[in-house]
Amino acid sequence: MMLTETVSIPPMSSEMIAKVRAIEHLSRKRKQVKIPVHHYLHGGMYVRTVRIPAGVMITGVHIVIETNLVVNGHAMIHSGVEWVETDGYAVLACAANRKQIFVAISDIDLTMFFPTDAKTVKEAEERFTDESSSLQNRGE
Repeated sequence: MMLTETVSIPPMSSEMIAKVRAIEHLSRKRKQVKIPVHHYLHGGMYVRTVRIPAGVMITGVHIVIETNLVVNGHAMIHSGVEWVETDGYAVLACAANRKQIFVAISDIDLTMFFPTDAKTVKEAEERFTDESSSLQNRGE
């Protein structure tokens, strides 16, 4: 599916999440790329942006709440059901309970955001994932 408008990414089955975790385990045997993270709290929103270089595949942490995700660039994203291709700018309404795979065809920027009453970035991280200890730049 080519992404041309705002779409929803559904929740993932426990079987699919387990498959993504298996891929993640295998990928950790390869050289790891440092992914820069820029995140902050403002106006009751947590905003987290990462830049993934072209040619890099990452698996995200398990997201336990609904979020919005803005993708800028050419990427393949596994939605838990199918692969979605983005090329340019796309906005995704994403369900809770997902652990996605991103493959950057070009450099891509991913910006996830959600409303929160968290007082610190670390608190916000703990609200969106049950794998917060796996986040790069944890709480910075």
